[in-house]
Amino acid sequence: MKNNREYVKSDKLILMNFSQRYCKTQAELLNSACFADVWSSFVDHAYKTSMTEITEILEISKNPKKEFIALFKILLTFDVDGLKPFTMISKLLENREGLYNLIEDFYNYWRRLQRYGLMYAKSNTYDVESVNFIDATQAFNDIVLSTYRTISEKVIGKHFSIYRQLPAGTNASLLLSNQLVDKESKYSFLNGCSFIESIVIRPPFIAYSDKNKRTGTYKEVFESPLDKISLDIDDFFCYAAHVGGALAYVYFHRDYLSHGITLCNLFDFVPRKDCEGKKPDLIYIFGAEMEGESVYYHDKEEDIYLGIAPHDSSVDYFGYMKKMLLTLYNVKMIESGNLPIHGACVNIRMKNGVQKNVVIIGDSGAGKSESLEALRQYAGENISSMKTVFDDMGTFKFVNGEVYAYGTEIGAFVRLDDMASGYAYSEMDRAIFMNPDKINSRLVVPVATYGEIMKGYKVDMVFYANNYDVDAEEISMFGSSNEAKKVFIRGARCAKGTTQEIGLVESFFANPFGPVQREAQTRVLIDNYFDALFDNEIIVGQLCTKLAVNGFERLGPQKAAEKLFDILEK
Repeated sequence: MKNNREYVKSDKLILMNFSQRYCKTQAELLNSACFADVWSSFVDHAYKTSMTEITEILEISKNPKKEFIALFKILLTFDVDGLKPFTMISKLLENREGLYNLIEDFYNYWRRLQRYGLMYAKSNTYDVESVNFIDATQAFNDIVLSTYRTISEKVIGKHFSIYRQLPAGTNASLLLSNQLVDKESKYSFLNGCSFIESIVIRPPFIAYSDKNKRTGTYKEVFESPLDKISLDIDDFFCYAAHVGGALAYVYFHRDYLSHGITLCNLFDFVPRKDCEGKKPDLIYIFGAEMEGESVYYHDKEEDIYLGIAPHDSSVDYFGYMKKMLLTLYNVKMIESGNLPIHGACVNIRMKNGVQKNVVIIGDSGAGKSESLEALRQYAGENISSMKTVFDDMGTFKFVNGEVYAYGTEIGAFVRLDDMASGYAYSEMDRAIFMNPDKINSRLVVPVATYGEIMKGYKVDMVFYANNYDVDAEEISMFGSSNEAKKVFIRGARCAKGTTQEIGLVESFFANPFGPVQREAQTRVLIDNYFDALFDNEIIVGQLCTKLAVNGFERLGPQKAAEKLFDILEK
């Protein structure tokens, strides 16, 4: 977004440039072009959706798009009784309840938009500007609330008895600066992008997208796709992140701003001062004008893994942003001799003094997170701590001949349908919710710090998550490395609707994000790491979650958790 534009608005979102126009008073808010635009859209919306009670009120005026704004301004200053001599106002006041409902509907229409405030840093003193940025965001919220309350109370003729401090201003706000890519790099054309310095989120943050599940994997290309895309860099933002041990620059179009902001709950944010003089390991451009599907490319000249996704409703889902980043990182890890793990890992400390690092491997919907959450609830006070190392993707590395686990993400991308009914409410103050009223609704919540996931944890137990076998024991152990590898490599699961797949499906090593693209290399790594697990007498088995079996969606993970707890106690 260009610095000189006051705002940008679409059907779903509105970006307000606080550096260009910031409303400090109620009058300034009502006089702004942004307010007039939103009101005009609401009037059109009322007629388009046949809101009869609202349109009857609007039709009292000959020009509702202008005259109602004038009415709102008058109501800021004058009491209703003093306005009765004015003809149009007098007619409106004959139906105060209808006018009040119109104001309520307009307020709700505004709050249903995805609303973002932007502020551009003017210097390198980001600490000072961050404080002003936070204050400005809070003050704007207060101005919108007070304007709504003043006008509403004038119309109903009394003060409210109940006040709700809703996030009426912005859902989130961004402090921005200029991007920094080495001018000698072929990626220097991205330097015009707005670089995110800080984010303020007002929970609950709820995002809606055109899609609510992911399709397919990512194809590698062997020629740079940069000359086959076009993008207006003014429309893009950059989020710098730690993806595991890699530095990633994620460029996303403003239409996907909610996905970009959601990254802050999943990948460790890296401020500009920590990026200076460093080359990114990964670059992802989300929302480019291009033909075809998302692709990735290894730029060997600069040793950068590049991913590109089109500006298309088919990828309007956070899973497409998350999974490409994981693919890029996992391919990089495979090239480095490390084994990417699609699973969950926790460091568990029991009250009896036992400490174990448990890894559960499985593809999407296998029941990894659900079983660990069930373990947390079942064990209760018997567990002194249960630290998440990774919730979805991690890496095995060798340290002095032993297998250690490292995390890739600091957050969890949780499918709410299979969690305990109170889980979403317990995380409401920190979580970002996605399509909460649809199947495969998700929340993204931070679960660990970057320092914790990168510490390295010696693996004590490894289980494959079987979500489909109704007759199998909750936990069974493999007798040899070859026996175990057959199950893990097959990667079987019953699809739970998290992707386009249906029924019993297989995915190489349960990980379509890196290992599938580098199968030959990954097979060598699987041999090395699983042989080491058995040589070091690490427990390797199968955890039967039964998550995809009708009637066992909650009971299956609970029973598996009970058996796992028994093993931990021993």
